[in-house]
Amino acid sequence: MHVDLSIFYSSLASVALIVGLGWVAGKRGWIDEHTNKTLVNLLINVAWPCALLGAFPGEFRPEYLNTFLYGLVGGIVVLLTAIIVSRLLFPRRRNLKNYFEYQFAFIFNNASFLGFPLVNAIYGQAGLVPYAGFIVIFNLALFGYGVSLFRQEFHLKDLGRTLVNPNVIAVVVGFLLFLFSMQLPGFIGNSVSYTGAMMTPLSLIAIGYMLSRANLRQVLRRRILVLTCLAQLILGPLITFVVLKLIGAPSDVIHILVLIQALPTATSLGLFAEKYRDDTGSASELVAISTVLSALTLPLVMWGIASLL
Repeated sequence: MHVDLSIFYSSLASVALIVGLGWVAGKRGWIDEHTNKTLVNLLINVAWPCALLGAFPGEFRPEYLNTFLYGLVGGIVVLLTAIIVSRLLFPRRRNLKNYFEYQFAFIFNNASFLGFPLVNAIYGQAGLVPYAGFIVIFNLALFGYGVSLFRQEFHLKDLGRTLVNPNVIAVVVGFLLFLFSMQLPGFIGNSVSYTGAMMTPLSLIAIGYMLSRANLRQVLRRRILVLTCLAQLILGPLITFVVLKLIGAPSDVIHILVLIQALPTATSLGLFAEKYRDDTGSASELVAISTVLSALTLPLVMWGIASLL
């Protein structure tokens, strides 16, 4: 897959403008914490499932089945590798407080709120198909292994709940409709499309609001946070590229999964820290630093991938 870098930079600029709008809304008080939490719940449980359901074409195409399966398998390989590397980079030590947050930050990227808009803008529907395959594995890992990092124990019921997650269900239904060349009735399909279209602008506004709450000047002085984010933003995509080349993944799948792994850390890091540890301090700072630094590293990573493939 050839990626026109001018399209990538134009899409990135559009994304930055909408994130900036969210930042202004947060600074001016147009959005408060309660509103943002409600918005996040709406995105995760309504808009994102609809967007994923509409990610598949209406008719079966063998090449799309191939990229979906590679996205699925690629997700398994990439996330397993990321888990292993994170445990090596941030081992459990007494002098490394909240090591599990650093591991989480390295493994899980903002594949939802930022990944979907970028993949959709740059690659269109052809890119959303392998993205959907990856997201199935991503959600299983996030609500299985990700939750266990904060609880310091693993519960099978967490993984079971993930199987009935609206986003996983949406991908399964969308895949089955695609596999059998079935289409939703017109009025239902339109409703799904309209609702899914909310995903891009509202998710970016939510990210902008999050940045408006962070004291970036202060947190950028914390060396361990900056180094963690740089490892995630640079080493993560590099590892992804290598392991996908080793399993013989198509170039378009490599492009998309490397893009996802080059994104800032998942906003769910702060949500998990608040829910399971009643503490959002360093977790929120990691998300904020990673998001800011990605503005510099993401173009470099995509330029490097375009040169290699």
